[in-house]
Amino acid sequence: MSDSYIQSLFAERIGGRQYGKSTAIYKFAKIKSAKRAALAAHPGAEIIDMGVGEPDEMAFPATVAELQKEVLKPENRGYADNGDAVLKAAATRYLERVCGVKGINPETEIIHSIGSKAALSILPAALINPGDYVLMTTPGYPVFGTHAKYYGGLVHNLPLTDANRFLPDLDSIPQDVLRKAKVLVLNYPNNPTGASATPEFFDKAVEFALKNNIVVMHDAAYAALVFEGKPLSFLATPGAKEVGIELHSTSKSFNMTGWRCGFVAGNELLVKAYGDVKDNTDSGQFLAIQHAAAYCFDHPEITEQIAAKYSRRMDALVQTLRAVGLNATKPKGSFFLYVKAPKAAVKKDGQRIEFMTAEDASQWLIMEKLISTVPWDDAGPYLRFSVTFGAKDQADEKRVLAEVGNRLSDVRFEF
Repeated sequence: MSDSYIQSLFAERIGGRQYGKSTAIYKFAKIKSAKRAALAAHPGAEIIDMGVGEPDEMAFPATVAELQKEVLKPENRGYADNGDAVLKAAATRYLERVCGVKGINPETEIIHSIGSKAALSILPAALINPGDYVLMTTPGYPVFGTHAKYYGGLVHNLPLTDANRFLPDLDSIPQDVLRKAKVLVLNYPNNPTGASATPEFFDKAVEFALKNNIVVMHDAAYAALVFEGKPLSFLATPGAKEVGIELHSTSKSFNMTGWRCGFVAGNELLVKAYGDVKDNTDSGQFLAIQHAAAYCFDHPEITEQIAAKYSRRMDALVQTLRAVGLNATKPKGSFFLYVKAPKAAVKKDGQRIEFMTAEDASQWLIMEKLISTVPWDDAGPYLRFSVTFGAKDQADEKRVLAEVGNRLSDVRFEF
């Protein structure tokens, strides 16, 4: 079978006849390529990876022990489909105890997910017709919008700017877009900005949804990773259950990224629709993993320990970056630190390196300083640092951050 025959069969949603012919190099591919080039140029050197987007540690031993126990139960071996009552009950308790959300019916208002990404890819099938708009924040996690476009939907991006505390300006949406809008996708604490929402903003989101007949979908993957106070849930907002759903995950909050387990909760009809599409998409997460996740939701002190570690690292990272002239401000949650990218770096000998974009600055940091970050140029040039960098213990944390300071001590940044 010739390549030309296969080439003619690809769906337009992934490029049709042009699939695979693009020469564009995407951001994360560029980062990986730059890391390889930096190591080749500096054999044996240490790249300090501040761009990691997942926890740096294993799940807690008690979680692993729970999984081991559940794996041995014959009744857990089969298809899970849309799950059993164990995770649903634990999720209900978690929402009330940790997030202050009362009145969730575990039988009709919660279904597990194989991680938030899977839920975000399934839900567009339940809501999006050709020509429907999805309101997405930019920068942001694109999965829901990508799948919405697969179904013929359109995406309207809402820029997240420092001037608006990295919250979307709902009043800026054009009327012709609002008339066709179906879904508003939110994510707080936010990836990549680290910004947190406020009760007042969530109140406005509910009012906005009711006024415009729009579904609110809150991706709460980082919700419990807060540095002070209680996590803020969209579902705790009066009227939220009338207009939306919330996605929770064990990945970031319990160091369980590869385990792939979370839940969707909220509006009964939306949860049912998600379950119906999910039932025709996957066969459910392994029940042993679901039950281990349920254990975690009943032990939120695990997340509190993780968040305390990230808070400690965040304090130190902010201090380190401020000392070399970068305007870093500690967020209220997540493990991301979003920093305005410099326009230039000036060396002590007077040499000036200009950066047209955050990507330019990020590439220079990798190639010249062996410090990896993630650039974002979607709504102004910013660099995303993560406190999930590799370090064996607190002494090693201090060593890594001291090394970051040392590597940047010979330059002056201009903005």
